[in-house]
Amino acid sequence: MVVLSQLPEGSSSTDGYSSSTRVPTSSTHGRSSSTCGHRYDIFLSFRGVDTRHSFTDHLHKALIDANITTFLDDEEIETGEDLKPELETAIKASRASVIVLSKNYASSTWCLDELVLILEQRMTSNHIVIPIFYHVEPTHVRKQQSSFGDSMAKHKQTMDAETNANKRSQWAQKMERWNKALTQVADLKGNDVKGRLETEFIEEIVKDIHHRLYVPLRSVKPQLIGMKDDINFITSWLKDGSSHMADILTISGMGGIGKTSLAKHVYGLYSHEFHKSSCIEDISRICDGKFKLLDLQEQLYSDISKTSSIKVHDALVYTSKIENVVARQSVFLVLDDISTIDQLDALLGSKGFHPGSKIIITTKDKHLTKSCALFKTNIEPMHKELVLQGLHEIKAWQLLCLHAFKCNYPKKGYKEVSYKLVKYCQGHPLALEVLGKSLYDRDVTYWEGCIEGLKKETDSHVNNVLRMSFNSLPSKNDKDLFKYIACFFVGKDRDLTETILKACNINIRSGIPNLLDRFLLSIGRKNELKMHQLVQEMGRFEVHQESLDKPWKRSLLWCHEESFRVLKRKKGKGKLLGLTLDMHMLEKEKLDVSYELKTDALSNMDNLMLLQLNYVHMNGSYANFPEELRGLCMHGFRLKSIPLDLPMRNLVALDMSYSNIEAFVGCYNNSQRLEKRQTLDESCLKEKRLFGSLKILNLSFCKQLRSLGDFDQLPALERLIVRHCIGLLEVCESIEKCVELLFIDLSYCKKLEKLPRNIGMLKNVKTMLLDGCSPGGSRIQNRGMDALELGKADNIHINTRTSSSAFVGAIPSDLKLFTIYLPRSLVSLSLAYSNLSTKSFPTDLSCLSMLKELYLDGNPINSMPSCVRTLPRLEMLSMQQCKKLKSIEHPPRTLSKLLFPVDERVLRKVVFDPNMSPLDLLRSSMVYSGLSYEIEGIVKIQPMVGVEEKVLRSLGWSNLDFLNERHLGANSWESETQQMFYEFGIFSTMYEAEEMPSWFRHRSVGPSISFTIPPSSPNNLLTGLNFCSLHTLKPPVEWWNCFPFTPMMTISNITKNRMWIYERCFDRGILSRDCCVLLSHWMFRMNEMEGGDHITITVTLPNYRVVKECGVSLVYEDDGVKKDEEEDVLGYYKSWNHIIGGDLSPFQTTTGQFILRNRQFFTRGIVLSPYHRKFVPDGPDIQAKKEDCWFRALSPRKPGIIGGAHEGEGESSRCHSSHEKD
Repeated sequence: MVVLSQLPEGSSSTDGYSSSTRVPTSSTHGRSSSTCGHRYDIFLSFRGVDTRHSFTDHLHKALIDANITTFLDDEEIETGEDLKPELETAIKASRASVIVLSKNYASSTWCLDELVLILEQRMTSNHIVIPIFYHVEPTHVRKQQSSFGDSMAKHKQTMDAETNANKRSQWAQKMERWNKALTQVADLKGNDVKGRLETEFIEEIVKDIHHRLYVPLRSVKPQLIGMKDDINFITSWLKDGSSHMADILTISGMGGIGKTSLAKHVYGLYSHEFHKSSCIEDISRICDGKFKLLDLQEQLYSDISKTSSIKVHDALVYTSKIENVVARQSVFLVLDDISTIDQLDALLGSKGFHPGSKIIITTKDKHLTKSCALFKTNIEPMHKELVLQGLHEIKAWQLLCLHAFKCNYPKKGYKEVSYKLVKYCQGHPLALEVLGKSLYDRDVTYWEGCIEGLKKETDSHVNNVLRMSFNSLPSKNDKDLFKYIACFFVGKDRDLTETILKACNINIRSGIPNLLDRFLLSIGRKNELKMHQLVQEMGRFEVHQESLDKPWKRSLLWCHEESFRVLKRKKGKGKLLGLTLDMHMLEKEKLDVSYELKTDALSNMDNLMLLQLNYVHMNGSYANFPEELRGLCMHGFRLKSIPLDLPMRNLVALDMSYSNIEAFVGCYNNSQRLEKRQTLDESCLKEKRLFGSLKILNLSFCKQLRSLGDFDQLPALERLIVRHCIGLLEVCESIEKCVELLFIDLSYCKKLEKLPRNIGMLKNVKTMLLDGCSPGGSRIQNRGMDALELGKADNIHINTRTSSSAFVGAIPSDLKLFTIYLPRSLVSLSLAYSNLSTKSFPTDLSCLSMLKELYLDGNPINSMPSCVRTLPRLEMLSMQQCKKLKSIEHPPRTLSKLLFPVDERVLRKVVFDPNMSPLDLLRSSMVYSGLSYEIEGIVKIQPMVGVEEKVLRSLGWSNLDFLNERHLGANSWESETQQMFYEFGIFSTMYEAEEMPSWFRHRSVGPSISFTIPPSSPNNLLTGLNFCSLHTLKPPVEWWNCFPFTPMMTISNITKNRMWIYERCFDRGILSRDCCVLLSHWMFRMNEMEGGDHITITVTLPNYRVVKECGVSLVYEDDGVKKDEEEDVLGYYKSWNHIIGGDLSPFQTTTGQFILRNRQFFTRGIVLSPYHRKFVPDGPDIQAKKEDCWFRALSPRKPGIIGGAHEGEGESSRCHSSHEKD
């Protein structure tokens, strides 16, 4: 094995790649060098007469083929005594030098001058030196013996023969440098070619250069736009050090999203680090063509096997041969575009891989990998998934411009059309690339025409790529499901859609997962169905193919213009299954026809199951509507009641929002009901149930709706949606007949007077939305309850002598009565924006024992209602936009998600149960006011004047001028606004001053300080450290994004390789002060800081402030001195969970540093800004958390925390500067 000379201490390898081009100089080949400021990867230093036409030429060619940028001087004859300037420039512009030390190397003064300069570069700029001893002994080089001794003797003779004193002196200096350089290069760990085959030797040299310089393979494209984080993720996975078993990474996503490009890019970067590697592209297409799986097996086996055996024609034999190879040695494989389990089984086998192997699989079906035989063995490989979602808008814009304009920005006049195109592509890389290339050097008019014609394009490359996922669907059912969703249900609620499509005889149980696995569908945060626009157009294209120019012969019609014409011409026939027409989506001038349609246009559509006629004026008998209708949507329906002749027997979903309906079906007394029944036709009387199959009823925004009744006609109803019906007055008792009811939405029905008592008898209702109904302040009453029953219902504020009529409008009591008679089966209840005060709530809600979600947003409550604690299964509590909320105390320990208001100028305190479950907190970033504020476990802020003396003594803050002023009775504005912050185990304060406290004796000018912690004894325990910095104003710089918005302190324990980066908020009163001091106290656990550790602390400030001076002081606790108090005064602070020494895993980057900023309690991951990169150079910019629910306010006392209370000890703290222990 060839071993290269090691990097000097503190050196680092390259950290990126440049895609810029250059003009070659001399024999320079390969890609441009990847490190900023370096033109070449390798400078070749060699003696031409020895190796130019042999070893060096072969090495040079191998480096070129490996995409390593190499400088080789083409000059055969040396001219002049001094080194050519271009050679000196090339050495300085190279990242590394390969020195071929051959027999006559030292005879060349140029070679010796090159050697001197190369070794100087090694000492000053981390230049890597790779010596090769080509048939010479290192000892001869070191001691200038043999041919090297002869050459140096000849140089000495030349020096002695020089008659010019100055030139002889120069020769003497050169001789000294040459001798020293030869000794130094011989002492480096080099590579000896003696006894080796030169071809193998060169191959190993090139591989090690790849490894040292991180040079990508020649075929690799420049850095992929918008995929930096994905590349970093895979890099981290490849280098995670897991050598005990094989690792598999599945990169999945829709077609054209960048899976292949990403996998090939990473393969090019790291394949050289593995003993054997193979990348097989486009597997799905190859298997569908004339080349079959056997050819792929042969390619894979050839790549990873040293032997070339007899060709076989049995896939099972090849699988066995592959299994034998991968079991013996670690390999790196990329299998691109896998589409079937058979492909995986044939290429991976089932016997497992050698530990340390890495396999990357790209696929459009994320379910495939874990279904293969390899995961059905006793020892499953490790598996991770990376799902590609497409580019963010900025990167999408950049990619389009790169192909359309050959730069990063659109040309003048193209901004608007570029934006339209970026919006259309929705971050799809292939679409952006294809369209960008097609629009290169075209005028704006051509762009606009292209954009107009995009949706009519049916046979584009992008569409064909996407169709591969559609064609891979396993059944006609799944394809029909995809087309239904693409045409009608994108953006619709998943549950509602599944109910309707199930009634259309579509198998959604397996169909939906199959679409999700192939990225043809996704589910949004609100349970809505989502589909990429290009995928949706592909689905509609499939329907369009059923009949190109006769839309009535297709199965589904989604184009409003085509639907209108089909209905107007009465062309619809039995093939049509779904049709949508929204007259608001049409332009009357464009059609130049009447908007009115005849109902008989539907008479021949016998199989029509889905019909949307929004704001359509229909004339004629509704008996013409198809009897097979399952879903009917008629927004803006003009009639005041539902036509009795409308076929409703098979109807599953009815949406008549924004209509003029006054009653559904009506709320009648017995005589009225009989009279109404007599108006119905005979068939309806026999059925007795007009809507026997109806499961979904939506009457939202029907302003004329007054009553809801005759629920006995709706025995199958599951969803009742009646939002914003501002005229609705009552809901009849017959609702108890809807025994299948799951969902009730009566939000913003502000005049609703009667909600029947027997609604509580419904046993299946899971969700009830009553937003904006003001049950605590309106006239809602529970019908059929006498005064005695009302009194029993509430044991708090109800006077049993009060009549039931007195409760109408009784603000404090109505909600208490109302909630008592809610369905006991409720899982989710929303009372948002209902004008409820804290007093409106009962003391006990335990009757809602199944409730898991409670929404109280936008109500004028001043504290969390106490009844919330009585909900035994509550998991989610939302109190956002509660602008009077001052405190949240001890929310139920069962909570897993808590949402509370942004405005901390009102909210003062949040306290949690010590035994709380892990919690997901949702809240905007904090902007602190100048008053006391505490979210337990996250942050505590209080005025310095209110901090107890014993706390300050424990911190070692016993001699501060501004604190002394407090004792003198000063009550200045400054003393009122000076605040103590506590978060992450760090106390801090900022105050106006022109110098740091005098007891900081260990100081440093500027923003950084370094020191070594002196040893401590059991009687003199280190409890923490104080750090102080003095800040002054300066003129701001323009590149503000390279600086944090608030002071950032970074403490690095070099010895233990740990780093904490703390971003502290500014005190508002200090922002404009010329000079201020930031004082902080850091508590550490014993194994975080101890004697002998080397520590560096750095302060980074906003772009308008500069650090003048900083200092450190260590705080010790005398173990033998009796404490003033029996208990640790810092015990409460140490009991917080997410502090240094506690659980900071949610704040840890993938490379080990801790980013301590409180807004990360409320976000889904860590976001690294440019100013972090000085301390965290590696890892993705956005790093997701492993779990959503992780926050715990408090944890049991941990004995390992420095300064923790010791049993039987008193408390005494004193402050020492770090050098006082020396």
